[in-house]
Formats: sequence, structure tokens, C-alpha cells
Amino acid sequence: MADSDHSGESADPTRVVADADVLAADLLVGGPAREALDCLRAHSWMTLVASDPLLDDAEAIVADLADADLAADWRERIGRDRESVDHPAGDHPGLASAYRGRAAHLLTYDEGLSSAGANLSLQPHLQVSIRPPDAFARLFDAAALYEATHDGAYPGPDCDPRG
Repeated sequence: MADSDHSGESADPTRVVADADVLAADLLVGGPAREALDCLRAHSWMTLVASDPLLDDAEAIVADLADADLAADWRERIGRDRESVDHPAGDHPGLASAYRGRAAHLLTYDEGLSSAGANLSLQPHLQVSIRPPDAFARLFDAAALYEATHDGAYPGPDCDPRG
């Protein structure tokens, strides 16, 4: 997908960033990370947003915990499945991807980012809900979100999340 920078526009609730730890957990562990990302993968109208530095971090985690070949294969596939965004070097890859990609959600296991205090301090600068994957999966209501962002009734999942 093409690079985009919509940082001046409001956040879109159909756009989600998964931090490197969540991306690696989705691949290697499953559980809440996979459940949360399957919410996206099951709907063509949902978008996973990620910068190259974010994918670099996740690839390094996978290579460290598993092996380099698996990490490279994963990187190639996720590179096709995400919408790429650019951000300045040195920015936190997850936060910057959310900001630059107009994502309304950032999924992370980083308790420093997902704390109430961090969320509150970021709100004046960034319209994003930061939460762990289990909370996102528990609260995700595809029908309500579809009907709030599209004309017509929710058609149900339209993609195979394992495909």
C-alpha cells in the first residue's frame, strides 16, 4: 500500500496500530494478540497501520525469540497487509504510526503507554486509545463500528483472518 501522512486529520476508528510486542505475540504466541488482530483481518474495511521502523522492531523480536527466516517471511507478508506510514527518526514507532496514520487505536503490552496517565497526557496531542490487545478484542464491536462509519447494515466478516 502507498505511504500516507494524514496527521492533520482526525483519527479514524477503522485504523489500528499494533505495537511491535503485539505483532510478535500474534505470530509467536497467539492468545489476545491474535484475537485482537483477527478482528482487523476479518474485515476488509479495517486497516492495520505500521511504519517500517515499527515492523523492524517486531521483526527483530521475532528473530530473537524464534529465528531469522521466520522473521523475514513474516516481514514480507505483513509488509503487504499493512498500510505504510513514514515518521521522523527517533519517534516511538507505535505512537508515530498512530499519529501519522490517523489510527484511533494503538494496541500494546507496554504498560507505560497504556496507563491511564499516559493516555490522558497524550489526548491533547493525539486522538488515540491505547490499550492491551485483550481489552481491544473484548470491546471491539464490528457491527456498531461498521454502521457508524459506513452506509448500510453490517454485512459480517468478509475476510478469512487466517488467510
